[in-house]
Amino acid sequence: MNTTKPALWTPGDWNALFGFGTNILVNLLVLTGLLRYVLKMPDELVFGRILPAVGLMLFLSTMYYAWLAYRLAKQTGRTDVCALPSGVSVPHMFVVVFVVMLPISLKTGDPVKGWEAGLVWVFVQSFVLMIGAFIAPVIRRITPRAALLGTLAGVSVAFISMRPAMEMFMTPAIGLVCFAIIIAGWFGGFRYFRGMPAGLVAIAVGTTIAWAASGSGAGFGGMSLQGLGDAVASFGFSVPLPAVNHVFSGMEFLGIILVTAIPFGIYDLVEAMDNVESAAAAGDNFPTTRVLTADGAVSLVGCLMGNPFINAVYIGHPGWKAMGGRIGYSAATGVGVLLLSCFGIVAVLMALVPVVAISPILLYIGMLIGAQAFQETPRSHAPAVVLALTPHLAAWGKLQIDNALAAAGTSAATVGLDKLAQTGVLYEGLAVMSGGAILVGLVLAAIATFVIEHDYDKAAAFSLAGAVLTFFGFMHGEAIGVGSSPMVVIGYLTVAAAFFVCGRFAVPAIPKPEEEASMASGGAVPRPAE
Repeated sequence: MNTTKPALWTPGDWNALFGFGTNILVNLLVLTGLLRYVLKMPDELVFGRILPAVGLMLFLSTMYYAWLAYRLAKQTGRTDVCALPSGVSVPHMFVVVFVVMLPISLKTGDPVKGWEAGLVWVFVQSFVLMIGAFIAPVIRRITPRAALLGTLAGVSVAFISMRPAMEMFMTPAIGLVCFAIIIAGWFGGFRYFRGMPAGLVAIAVGTTIAWAASGSGAGFGGMSLQGLGDAVASFGFSVPLPAVNHVFSGMEFLGIILVTAIPFGIYDLVEAMDNVESAAAAGDNFPTTRVLTADGAVSLVGCLMGNPFINAVYIGHPGWKAMGGRIGYSAATGVGVLLLSCFGIVAVLMALVPVVAISPILLYIGMLIGAQAFQETPRSHAPAVVLALTPHLAAWGKLQIDNALAAAGTSAATVGLDKLAQTGVLYEGLAVMSGGAILVGLVLAAIATFVIEHDYDKAAAFSLAGAVLTFFGFMHGEAIGVGSSPMVVIGYLTVAAAFFVCGRFAVPAIPKPEEEASMASGGAVPRPAE
């Protein structure tokens, strides 16, 4: 083992701190808005109980991953090891609010009951993660990189990139300017005054434009002194307090919660594996079992302290590493978030900084991760990566349709699937394809990759896995259940049989020289023992 002590802070950590820190800040602002304006929770619950618990969970998570990076740097003697980014799982933030907490709050007329149901949801998911951690390394070893990174790219394009991009063009005078600052600094290598981080410059410029526009009556910006004054008036200090009694109170909703908690726990399992694979592709090999166990453990601690949101390793490790992030950025983010959450500063920031000034940072991360799926896999596997994107695009499209119809006071079923199909909206196809999108993308891309490699036995094995997962509702369905989507199950079984026959009788194709060169240059990075 190398005895040299790794540096706890490097100049590049400033860039990563402002980039990753603002990413976390955006999520905190969105989370707070959901609690206050969607669930109608009182501010004393939001700022006095939930946010301090969220801050504690994020502090424990970021400190642990900083330690894990320190350990890897010390073992290898490398100076470029970057800590895994982590925080509240963004997709699950919306799921637990709209699928679990909101319906129960409306049914009972008590937002506290909704909060308690959210705590139980995280409680169940935490154990799914910790138990699944021990089988994840096996899955990671047998799954091709194009499948792991491809389905991650799908999440990145559909659910990380699209919303920030739309927000930018809704207020282009701020969004496009901030985006230009970001890409010039982080893609173009442009150095700002006295080496100021591009993320900080973008936020400062965007905030200045927003306040100037609001003050001049230009019609955009959306900032107000009254809103800022109200936020400052609510400034206070709160510490995380145990909420074990609320967790047990929420157990009355366990039957409802299991329908979503188990499949989304599996989603987290696969997503964490994808993100560990993404870090490995960038040169940092972290043990999958430790990562998943840590996610489950810190989520459980946060849950028992009152946090209804799950922790997750984030997409974006290569981006923060490319900015120069190493170990310190993760630990510093954790300390900062804990202070923001306990002192109620989040409310002030919600009134001070326009979200559109932060959105370009998320778009940058989405661009980087989407590109990595193509850059870190063999060129011949590119079709498999594209295939992995499609379930997530279907999920994004279905979500847009559902939200639009809900705003009009109707639904796809009420309008009629046949009428939608007549206008070119194949809603049924979107629903089937998007169910369990991350698993669907992984399985389809794995099948395609092994077909490209002429390994029909493995393609048949993944087709059979797709049939089993679909039969139990983990893929191509909205809920766990026996016999879900039977026609899709039959389809996967037929494909598995066909590939098995191909493996027995097909004449192996001779790879072309350019295919061999591509495979040699883009092969999988060796993984450490886990």
